[in-house]
Amino acid sequence: MITDWGALGINLGATAATAAAVLLITFAIAVRRGLHRIVDIAWGVAFSAVAVVTWLLSDGHGDDGRRLLVAAAAAIWGLRLAAHIARRSRGHGEDPRYTALLDKASGNRTLYALRNVYLGQGALVWLISLPVQSASYSPGSLGVLDYCGIAVWALGLGFEALGDFQLARFKQDPANRGKIMDRGLWGWTRHPNYFGDSLVWWGLYLLACTAWQPALAVLVSPVLMTLLLTVGSGKRLLEKHMADRPGFAEYAARTSGFFPLPPRTSRPGVSWWRG
Repeated sequence: MITDWGALGINLGATAATAAAVLLITFAIAVRRGLHRIVDIAWGVAFSAVAVVTWLLSDGHGDDGRRLLVAAAAAIWGLRLAAHIARRSRGHGEDPRYTALLDKASGNRTLYALRNVYLGQGALVWLISLPVQSASYSPGSLGVLDYCGIAVWALGLGFEALGDFQLARFKQDPANRGKIMDRGLWGWTRHPNYFGDSLVWWGLYLLACTAWQPALAVLVSPVLMTLLLTVGSGKRLLEKHMADRPGFAEYAARTSGFFPLPPRTSRPGVSWWRG
């Protein structure tokens, strides 16, 4: 089971160009519209584009079953996420996160956004998608680890999608305006969507573990995605934004910050779940 490293190297260059192209096109659209929040939609689209390009270029190099499986899994996740964010963003103005980020620009705000938002996200797409690219060039037939990977991916996708659906329904009810969502999966973790995202990429990582060399080389992907979701731009920034919302402190005290755990009843002033 020897990976064609030369062909994989060509693929890495092609996918870097693909991710950059998606983000640069998005940048041009965002500047024209004066709305940088659309980059969140491009995040999922870029992963899907990388998966498709990898599937096409890996023809004749990797196992056909694994190639199709990993490409479909990554593309489905990316397109679902992009569609969800597009629906959620419809009719809204700029995301406060991007307003705060661009307020830090010491020079041209547009060039600052290009460097720190678009090109940065393009690089992250390429780096996080390494398991998809590596797995596509492995000639070994599908095995137990691959099926475990798909099971973890499916659990993560289902968890993320159900969490998003529950939150969307909660927000549609005018009676819930200003309230904290603490029902369903949101009663077990404050971020079921982020937890599901993390599982998706650990599942895709398992598909790339056909030998110790690629497994070690692409471990950065799920580790980086998990860190982004927990201490990077995900959970940390969102909770900072919600810290002053009425009821959030109590919700945080009884609900796990990331991993799903049974909700706990807290004594006054005692936080059962940290993080």
